[in-house]
Amino acid sequence: MTDPIPLKGIDHVELWVGNARQAAYYYRKCFGMSQIAYSGLETGQRDRASYLLGQNDIRLVLTSPLKEGGAINEHLLRHGDGVRDIAFEVDDVDHVFALAVQRGAEAAVEPHDESDEHGRVRRAAVHTYGDTIHSFVCREDYNGPFLPGFAEERINESGCGLELVDHVVGNVEIGKMDGWAEWYSRVFGFQRQITFDDKDISTEFSALRSVVMSDDNHRIKLPINEPAEGKRRSQIQEYLDFYGGPGVQHVALLTRNIVATVRRMMEGGVEFLTVPDSYYETVLERVGQIEEPLARLRPLGILIDNDENGYLLQLFTRPAQDRPTLFFEVIQRRGARRFGKGNFKALFEAIEREQARRGNL
Repeated sequence: MTDPIPLKGIDHVELWVGNARQAAYYYRKCFGMSQIAYSGLETGQRDRASYLLGQNDIRLVLTSPLKEGGAINEHLLRHGDGVRDIAFEVDDVDHVFALAVQRGAEAAVEPHDESDEHGRVRRAAVHTYGDTIHSFVCREDYNGPFLPGFAEERINESGCGLELVDHVVGNVEIGKMDGWAEWYSRVFGFQRQITFDDKDISTEFSALRSVVMSDDNHRIKLPINEPAEGKRRSQIQEYLDFYGGPGVQHVALLTRNIVATVRRMMEGGVEFLTVPDSYYETVLERVGQIEEPLARLRPLGILIDNDENGYLLQLFTRPAQDRPTLFFEVIQRRGARRFGKGNFKALFEAIEREQARRGNL
């Protein structure tokens, strides 16, 4: 199948944060990401500082304001640290932007050139849920380290086996999920890969609904969650309350060896959610035999699930900032193309324990 709007994949994910220098240090030391480039006062950028971090095919941009006022400060005041931009790589920015707007997207940034001594980059952007945007980036006429205004500033880290952005999950208000799913279908031609209702994703206290939107080649996967009615406040509603509206809940990073990756991240100081040890007593009865010895997964709290194509291993961090909002997932796929439905109950109970500690359940 051919997508009506040709997106080549996720180019980068940009976070607007309160202190980009300190955030860059955190992601270097805890996630093993190398610092690749920098943009700020020293490179002629007068209103913001940005650090480009990378590991294999992952590009993470951390940006902070340098002056009072402006969009970044307003974003931070409302949301705290969070994802601003899920950027897509394209071959023709003008064509993709025009098609997206024609199909119902709201323009955020008109197509324009950015240039420096390394060449020219064409960029544009459209709005999606909340204050999040999708940028379109074409750098075929550019040979610099990232984008114009960035200078190479390399600090190499050893890495921890993270390879690419597997999926990016958004949280929206109750009753809004289907509308945004329809938006991704209409604007980008994405398909519903799978849908979960509150019977699939619920505990004694809370529930949510979720739909996974994907391009035809499954290079871009964007699940969308909304809260459902429950006895108490769901994790999605907690996110919406503390983020101040819809936004990116978590970014899932793919690895080929989750045991080695998680061990390295734990050594760096990353804190992960935990499940009761009883989870492992029956998990193999549910998913069948796997290649990894359970004795290696169990001490790390790594979750296991399967679908008709194989199985997956996954683990979720605690929030990466003081607000209970953005977190990360580490995922290894052994053929499975879905998202761990069998782990939802254990995962949500783990999150609810964290909510209870914060007084937000």
